[in-house]
Amino acid sequence: MIIKKFTGHLTTIIHHRHKVMIHCFKAGIFRHGLTHDLSKFSPTEFIPGVIYFQGDRSPNEREREVDGYSKAWLHHKGRNRHHFEYWTDYSPITRRLEPVPMPDEYIIEMFCDRLAASKIYNKEKYNDSCPLEYFMRGKKSRLIEKRTSDKIEFLLRMLKEKGEDYTFRYIRRLVRKKNLK
Repeated sequence: MIIKKFTGHLTTIIHHRHKVMIHCFKAGIFRHGLTHDLSKFSPTEFIPGVIYFQGDRSPNEREREVDGYSKAWLHHKGRNRHHFEYWTDYSPITRRLEPVPMPDEYIIEMFCDRLAASKIYNKEKYNDSCPLEYFMRGKKSRLIEKRTSDKIEFLLRMLKEKGEDYTFRYIRRLVRKKNLK
């Protein structure tokens, strides 16, 4: 059983990284593709990933159900800037944790990550609306800066309505201009 979970988790993260890398290359953010999710191979993330592996969703979700929080996720989000959760800080005005704007290059990597994850977890059921549907399910409870949320939702809607090729052409133009509206 543990060997099956080990190989399943390892295969999933390698497959995910490979898909994200391809998407990042299509988007024109090559460095992001090469360095994406390297922390998943650290013991803090990899070991719980094996223990809580199921194959159809993130092991972090199962770790949260069992332990009440995910140590692997806390480690991961603190090291990977393509997660909007990384982009929070204490506000001197509200004296609370608040979302801050996410740079466009990381929003694009987040798009590539969400697209790849949707393909991997949905397998043959995947279609271009899956990433948007996933995003919308959590929208009301998500602690994300408004413009960041609007930008990722814009890209996910474009994917749903115009397809992957069109969306990546659009993103490449933005990357060249260094401007995501």
